Amino acid sequence: MTEVLAVFRSRAQAIDCSSRLRINGIAAAVVPTPKEANVGCGLSVKIPQNMLARAKAMIAGGKYSAFYGYFTMQVLYGKAYIVRM
Repeated sequence: MTEVLAVFRSRAQAIDCSSRLRINGIAAAVVPTPKEANVGCGLSVKIPQNMLARAKAMIAGGKYSAFYGYFTMQVLYGKAYIVRM
């Protein structure tokens, strides 16, 4: 299963972004940023792939200074594979 993550360097901004997405009908969830993303500590927002375009527009409009980028994450046999989009 492949998931899309919006990675933030700020915990507060990740939580704010997730709340805004959910208020606007996008089933977003806050998750720990995987260590494989090499971003350090932080939180990410998991976004459904079918809502990605809409979520990207909302995140861009939010002007989050701590936003790092979008990643796809696929877990195979217990190992997470992270690719920047």
